[in-house]
Amino acid sequence: MKTVKCAIVLIALTILGGCTSAGPFITNISSDGRGNLIVEKSRIKYNGFMGTISNEGGTTTTIRVIPEDKTK
Repeated sequence: MKTVKCAIVLIALTILGGCTSAGPFITNISSDGRGNLIVEKSRIKYNGFMGTISNEGGTTTTIRVIPEDKTK
């Protein structure tokens, strides 16, 4: 019975103290000078065991703001 309780406690600690991630968050918005916006996004990962925060999985998206014929 004591080993079952110990196993339950260990499983609960593993689930509650594991890694978590959040995001994606927008980290930067800039213009490319041709009527487009460049949006950079990334995720943040928190490792509860090591007590570290890392940045991972960054992506870049280009959004057309001004129509093509207006940029000339």
